[in-house]
Amino acid sequence: MGQKDSIEKLLEDYNDVFADIIDVLLFDGKEVIQEEDLVDVRTRSQYKADDALLHEQERDVAKLWKSRNVCIALIGIENQTQIDNDMPLRVIGYDGASYRSQILGKNEERYPVITLILYYGDKPWSGPKSLHESLNIPEGLRKYVNDYPIRIVNISYLTEEQVSEFQSDFQIIADYFVQKRVNHGEYIPGNQEFRHTDAVLKFLDIFTSDERFSEAAESARKNGEEVRNMCDVLDRVENRGLEKGLEKGLEEGLEKGRAEGELNKGIIVFRNMLKRGFSIAEAQAIAELTDDEVALAEAKSQNKC
Repeated sequence: MGQKDSIEKLLEDYNDVFADIIDVLLFDGKEVIQEEDLVDVRTRSQYKADDALLHEQERDVAKLWKSRNVCIALIGIENQTQIDNDMPLRVIGYDGASYRSQILGKNEERYPVITLILYYGDKPWSGPKSLHESLNIPEGLRKYVNDYPIRIVNISYLTEEQVSEFQSDFQIIADYFVQKRVNHGEYIPGNQEFRHTDAVLKFLDIFTSDERFSEAAESARKNGEEVRNMCDVLDRVENRGLEKGLEKGLEEGLEKGRAEGELNKGIIVFRNMLKRGFSIAEAQAIAELTDDEVALAEAKSQNKC
């Protein structure tokens, strides 16, 4: 598993965050699932393709919801930053593997499998939302092909009421994406305190392609300070931006100073060669000056007090 894949699953893998996401998006904010009712399950399954080779497929996050040792459902979460036209087929693969494991299991429990796709794009999902929409089906066959709808949640298009219903760190994530869309790229941080600071900031790093979030946390750690909320994060991001601007200015100033020093040396050599009787072309070649730099040297000579 790649490091990026591991990091993007880290936040949602916490039971409090996972339960919160499901309670808000499936149960309209009612506290139906308790943290202690969630059990981690394998997210990786194997299958044979047309090439007869054994392949693997892996969900982002999946948990078994149990109550009094009875399995109520297996729930999976998939994260998407881009539209995938094969998403219905992928979901069928994940769900089918979960149902097959029930058939092959030692007990006779049978429970539903639910997959939720969280889409973080700034435009609504325009890809297929069902198996029928993914396939080119001749009209005469459509009624014989079982359909398979999937559930897509456009995170950036959640309502303010929905965002406020989140009780975990996911409220920070949802609020960020909604604000960025509604406010045309602007974001005003709230004061909700992090519970899983590192996971939140790494999640934002990946889903916004902006490494300044985790850089802020790293900076705080080095200084023995605490990042409590998004206000702290953005303060550090802003300060770091100023620091980088100053560093860049100093570097450019030093580079400019070095360049000017080299030019002045060349002009001195050029003048000395002329004094010794060399022609302008010969002096220019020895001093390694351009035509513009020769003109500058001659101008400086004329203006010399």
